Amino acid sequence: MAIDTQASDAELIARSLAEPDLFTAVFDRHSAEILRYVYARLGPELAEDVTAETFLAAFQGRRRYDGAWSDARPWLYGIAVRQIRRHRRVEARRLRLLQSALADGPAEDHSDRVAERVTAQRLGPRLAAAVAALPRQDRELLLLVAWAELGYGEAAAALDTTTSAVKARLHRIRVRLRHELGGDNPMSREKDDE
Repeated sequence: MAIDTQASDAELIARSLAEPDLFTAVFDRHSAEILRYVYARLGPELAEDVTAETFLAAFQGRRRYDGAWSDARPWLYGIAVRQIRRHRRVEARRLRLLQSALADGPAEDHSDRVAERVTAQRLGPRLAAAVAALPRQDRELLLLVAWAELGYGEAAAALDTTTSAVKARLHRIRVRLRHELGGDNPMSREKDDE
């Protein structure tokens, strides 16, 4: 069976209803990206398992795929987010460990990036704590946009909401994080202190 490499995800998913092996092309296209996202959210110990669970759920639910979306990335990220929710206790623990590690970690000494690294190390624990303190849905949206680099429309599809709701929530999240981090750009503060 030859797989049309030019076929859209929607076409492959639709055809996979009759020819299940065609779904492997969707897996091949997107599994590395989904794995990176899950790895960033849950760490190495769960990344492969959750990614496998994501694609198994996608395969089992492919009849419900909205063929209006030619690219399956938002749909797959939505499934991954739901799988990640099942493992959120591990994620919360990981964020606490990250916060602790950033607070305790030594500053690297590279002259070309000293100011940026000092600022990042100073903000790292506060940023990790602020992200961990976000409501689950806000944290998921922020991480889909920041780590997975989804656009507003893709994030909306992944979370089964509207683009305008994503924009409004992201604005609210950014305002909250800015407030948690002191209300202004920390890099401009560093320059003012010099």
